[in-house]
Amino acid sequence: MAAALWFTDDPEACKLLATDPFALLVGFAIDQQVTVQKAFAGPYVLKQRAGTLEPKQLAAIDLGPLFAEKPAIHRFPGAMAGRVRELAAVVTEEYGGDASRIWSEATDSADLRKRIGALPGFGEMKIKSLGAVLAKQFGVKAAQAIAPDHPTLGDVTSPEELQRYQEWKRAYKKASKGS
Repeated sequence: MAAALWFTDDPEACKLLATDPFALLVGFAIDQQVTVQKAFAGPYVLKQRAGTLEPKQLAAIDLGPLFAEKPAIHRFPGAMAGRVRELAAVVTEEYGGDASRIWSEATDSADLRKRIGALPGFGEMKIKSLGAVLAKQFGVKAAQAIAPDHPTLGDVTSPEELQRYQEWKRAYKKASKGS
């Protein structure tokens, strides 16, 4: 199991992503229209502001002011606060507040894909990317068939590899636009 997931520049945030399954889900949930570093630093900042990342507690409060406080956790604080609150409610109601049950109790790859896809804000790209992280960083067998063949965050094990991944991603997007 990874001691840190090097998806952001803050070592404490990286450790939180590796040790708190809900923090990892929050990072993926808000990973859109901001840099990877900004998105995955978000759970750490939220925990500092809210005093907890306990899903049951987060589902019960208005996260909007916490997301909007300067510097904002996301460029769309209201929308992302709502998404994280909804995510917290799903994890609380469906998994007893234990986000790791999403993958630890999945019966196979199809079940895991279904569980991740049912989370608020998790489309096909996030299913594959989270699957890659679970398979490559945490050894989750059910996630292996979900992980794509191309580089993903699952391949990032250091700040240098994050930089290489982002360079690959930029080149891939540029090549995709040119075709």
